[in-house]
Amino acid sequence: MAETKKSGTPGTTPTTELHPGFSEPGAAATPWPTALETVRAAEIFWLSTVRPDGRPHVTPLLSVWVDDAPHITTGPGERKALNLATNPHCVLTTGTNALGHGLDITIEGPAERVTDDEALRRIAHAYDAKYGSDWAFTARDGMLHHAEGGEALAFRITPTTAFGFAKGTFGQTRWRF
Repeated sequence: MAETKKSGTPGTTPTTELHPGFSEPGAAATPWPTALETVRAAEIFWLSTVRPDGRPHVTPLLSVWVDDAPHITTGPGERKALNLATNPHCVLTTGTNALGHGLDITIEGPAERVTDDEALRRIAHAYDAKYGSDWAFTARDGMLHHAEGGEALAFRITPTTAFGFAKGTFGQTRWRF
């Protein structure tokens, strides 16, 4: 049973499909609102990017959901920032290392640097609200600035496809945006 959306319309629900070949009998597709709540509540994520020479790069980081998409931050000279400048395609993953319960989520899509100060203020507010004052940023001049010094680039990952891996009763759900 698929939910529908008009492509590119913010705030709408993606198409939802259960993959029976990777699901137990009786498994049901995970609804997008359940997956979204899992992403919003998660504290740690893993970002997979591609180096200029084609080798993969994976790193843990924090993420917030703002304006219908996940957002990440990184220092301008960090490997993930350099990778995204060359190839914006990436995968953001979160979940649990438990086998018998939980929901793992991967979100695929291009990352685009956010430079609009108003959007950066919303992102900064979301980091502070979710992670506390240790992650307090101010937005100015197209970047985020940490209270203790240092600058961060913000990236919006525009979801194209996401996968959910339900555990307990194993089921694989795909969401197409």
